[in-house]
Amino acid sequence: MIYVEDEFAPLQKVILAVSEFGFPNEIRAEDLRFLSDTNTESDPANAGKDFAAVYPEQQKAWDLERTNFAAVLEKYDVEVFRPRPLTDLEKKAGAEDGYANFFVRDPFFTVGNAVIEGSLRFLQRRNEILPIRDIFETQVYPDECLYVAAPKPAINDHADLSNWHGPFIEGGDVLVLGKRVFVGNSGLASNSLGIRWLAKLLKPYGYQVEEVRLHPDILHLDCALGLIREGLMVVCEEAFLDGVPEYLRYWNKINVTLAEAGQLATNGLPINPDVYVTDPVFKSIGDKLSLYGIHVEYIDFQISRSFGGSFRCSTQPLLRRF
Repeated sequence: MIYVEDEFAPLQKVILAVSEFGFPNEIRAEDLRFLSDTNTESDPANAGKDFAAVYPEQQKAWDLERTNFAAVLEKYDVEVFRPRPLTDLEKKAGAEDGYANFFVRDPFFTVGNAVIEGSLRFLQRRNEILPIRDIFETQVYPDECLYVAAPKPAINDHADLSNWHGPFIEGGDVLVLGKRVFVGNSGLASNSLGIRWLAKLLKPYGYQVEEVRLHPDILHLDCALGLIREGLMVVCEEAFLDGVPEYLRYWNKINVTLAEAGQLATNGLPINPDVYVTDPVFKSIGDKLSLYGIHVEYIDFQISRSFGGSFRCSTQPLLRRF
């Protein structure tokens, strides 16, 4: 069965990212302003190289992060699927712009019983859906669910990517709360045209899609907001240009700063309304969550976070419902 009810319903089936990245031939630091100061993705010395070749020890640590995460998910009886590695041909096809197979949240997303392939803004990520499609053949095609892909984005030059036409719609921007769907727009990922397309797609199924304008240094909505369970969230209020969405304004809040949001403080993952996964660097958040009766699992995710994503970014649920 394929169905995602909301962000915190019990997780039963999930795709967990693997750890592959190839640097583009031209690294534009201004496009990577959302990354922390400890990132390796924006170092011009790495242009055109494979991360594993440049940083073999960090690659091992990165692989171990995802392995440890899988073990925690399986401890709670979550069925875990992993994308296959990129083929040599896929890497070669993306050599100029780089290639990625590292954050499964963005190339597609699931809303209710709709599996939706996104439209990604960064060129190095546009083929990231390919290693996931093998899973679709065994899990999505046999299921009585909708499966659709967003329109291919318009071709743009390498000017300011915030002005690219799109349409762009990325899973990290999409937060599901029953029939409400919040979609972020910072100028770095999803845009208004992509959000209009998603609203048009989902309207006949009774969904209300709300665009959420974000600070320009925030990549995705899940880098500013984490829905922990009904009535409780981890949030960076400074990241919302128009304030937190009205529906959420009276929820209990665990607040983080814009700097903490840049470190992925809101990007933990609820396994269910009573269990939450985050990095030990955010133990102060975990301690506050424990006051609400939530058990917190800690996994070191330093390498993953250096690429601009964490636990939610590394996963995409196929089945999450009460």
